[in-house]
Amino acid sequence: MANIDISVIVPFYNEEKNLEVLNEELVKVLSRLSINSEVIYVNDGSSDRSLEILQKEVEKDKKDNVQIKIVTFTKNFGQTAAVVAGIDNSRGELISFLDADLQNDPQDIPRFLDKMKEGYDAVFGWRKERKDATLRSLLSKIANRIISFVFSYPYHDVGCSARVVKKEYLKNLQLYGELHRIMPVLIYLKGAKIGEIVVKHRERYEGKSKYGFERIVKTLIDIITVKFLSSYGTRPAYVFGTFGLGSLFISGLALIGSAYKKLFLGVFVHKDPLFLIAIFFGLVGIQFIMMGLLAELQVRTYFESQNKPIYEVRNIEKY
Repeated sequence: MANIDISVIVPFYNEEKNLEVLNEELVKVLSRLSINSEVIYVNDGSSDRSLEILQKEVEKDKKDNVQIKIVTFTKNFGQTAAVVAGIDNSRGELISFLDADLQNDPQDIPRFLDKMKEGYDAVFGWRKERKDATLRSLLSKIANRIISFVFSYPYHDVGCSARVVKKEYLKNLQLYGELHRIMPVLIYLKGAKIGEIVVKHRERYEGKSKYGFERIVKTLIDIITVKFLSSYGTRPAYVFGTFGLGSLFISGLALIGSAYKKLFLGVFVHKDPLFLIAIFFGLVGIQFIMMGLLAELQVRTYFESQNKPIYEVRNIEKY
């Protein structure tokens, strides 16, 4: 198949009860499109019969305009690694993402493509009527509110895996840890023109969810990391310097208070907690400033040694 118009990336881990149905639905939807497509399944080190079942299903159900590729990891590396592997092995100009638990409906893919034709760089799904447990839905809503506040993110559902993105916005997207969970935020921060559609959300077909409540902690850490890198990635001295100067200011106030108590009230410094506070915040302030300078040196070395620009250009027009 010469050209691939859309690549659908499906990471999976121990989904033997879902893959047969998923592949059947997915191939049926893609084969009806008047474009060439590929499905990239990424086996994240499954320990059950997922790979065997998928291989049999793929051999059984082949279509001329739908190419299937299976990438198998040596062990379980996590969903972020699986997503990155899918992107690296994709050939499509557009990249679509789906979970393997059948909660995303493949029938929504044509709707994503129709929305993309309106001139968007990415279209994200919104699970307006979720079929998850009440607590999980509540936690997801809280996470969305936090992300909306921290990044001024105007869309509804960061955690929805169903989305379509132009590959150019994924090429230099550095995903580590669990950053796949907030991929829409990263794409938004790159300046992409984004659309949103309401998608169908189904109950899990078979098996158990692989997500535990520890994802909440990981997501919060990722939010802090992305906020720092997006706002201060090229100027870390600003954030460290702000904390450093703030600490030194508190230290100065405490020192003035300690001096007043010594001169006018006769309180010796070794009996005055204000003096200890002044020393503590003074040392902390100096450390923050030094950390900022060291971070600034590292950032400049990183960009200058690789001739890496601190900006991204959408296009250049010549007349």
